[in-house]
Amino acid sequence: MRIAVGSDHAGFSLKQELAAFLAEGGHEIEDLGTTGDERVDYPDFGAAVGRAVASGSSELGVCVCGTGIGISIAANKVDGVRAAVVHDVTSARLAKEHNDANVVCLGARLVGPEVAQEALHAFLATTWQAGRHAERVDKITALEHDRQGAT
Repeated sequence: MRIAVGSDHAGFSLKQELAAFLAEGGHEIEDLGTTGDERVDYPDFGAAVGRAVASGSSELGVCVCGTGIGISIAANKVDGVRAAVVHDVTSARLAKEHNDANVVCLGARLVGPEVAQEALHAFLATTWQAGRHAERVDKITALEHDRQGAT
C-alpha cells in the first residue's frame, strides 16, 4: 500500500519512526515532509497529505504534529479526506470502522512511539464496516458539497 506521511517540526521524529515502521511492513512511503526539526507550519503538511490521499497518489495518510489536532484540521479541509486524531488502538480502529477515515493523525507530544505504532497497525488492519455507518459518512461528504456551494 502507498501511504503519504507528513509532519511539522514537533512531529518530525515520530513521523520518521512511523515511516520506517510502515516501510518495514512492506508499504511504499510518500514522505511529504518536513525534513527536520526546524520550525514549520503544520497546515502545509496536513494539506499535502490530504491532497495526496484525495488525488489517489496515496491510498492512506499519516500526519503528525504536537497534538495531532492542527494537522488534522488542515487535512480535513481537503475534499474527500476524513482525517481522525487517534490516541490509542481503540480510537484508531473505530476511526476506520465507523468513520472510514483515510488519514490518521497523531500527537507526538501526547503519544509515544510504541503506542503510535500499535495504533497505526490497528488502523491499517481494520476495514470500514459501512452498514449503519455509511449514511453518516455520506452526510460528512455532503458537507463538502455544501461548502463548495456556499456564498
